[in-house]
Amino acid sequence: MLGIKSTQTTRSIQGAPEGTLATGGALTRRPTVIIADDHLLMAQGLAKLVEGDLEVLAVVGNGRELLDIAVRQSSAGGPDLVLMDICMPELSGVETARKLRDIAPDCKVILISMHAQPEFIREAFRAGASGYLLKLSASSELIAAIREVMSGGVYVSSGIAKDALSSLVAPAPALSPRQQEVLRLVSEGCSAKEVAGRLQITVKTAQFHKTSIMTKLGVHSTAELTKYALGHGIASFG
Repeated sequence: MLGIKSTQTTRSIQGAPEGTLATGGALTRRPTVIIADDHLLMAQGLAKLVEGDLEVLAVVGNGRELLDIAVRQSSAGGPDLVLMDICMPELSGVETARKLRDIAPDCKVILISMHAQPEFIREAFRAGASGYLLKLSASSELIAAIREVMSGGVYVSSGIAKDALSSLVAPAPALSPRQQEVLRLVSEGCSAKEVAGRLQITVKTAQFHKTSIMTKLGVHSTAELTKYALGHGIASFG
């Protein structure tokens, strides 16, 4: 049993039966969850793990389906929890988490991913997630993550290296507004000529800005620039 409290109710899941009165006289119910993963076996497995303690509203294959259900549930307060893959077709888990904040602002989100890199984790929390769990984690860790997140805490998978976590709070070198514009375009795959056209500057100036940014950040490739942009909210996934 998870032993957690819903954001909508006043009792522990391990307390009185669903629909009974808890201490204080409030009508209680199990917390609700929507699960999203484009791998059906994964999604169904998650549902089996939590269905004894949470009311599974739906198991869906992408973020758009999840948001549609969340909208329909909004009159009842929306889902209490969302468990979803970070990489899904049509709408990524990160983008879905951002949009979910407007639909169900009290909903807790745990993103599940195979990626342990700091930029993925940082982007997840910027989008409003409360938990980040690796797909290689044991089922017991999923339960621990749900318990922590539903009690108002934040959870990061134990499989993520400490040096990766420390980099999440490392100070970033200051970039000028123009440098951030150039960095965003470069991370989106724009060439120097395309950057110049978008910003109405010369190709030579665009190349100068890129070189200056790389020097300031201490990176040596466009791939590293892209990782930096994703990790610091200058560019977004999908």
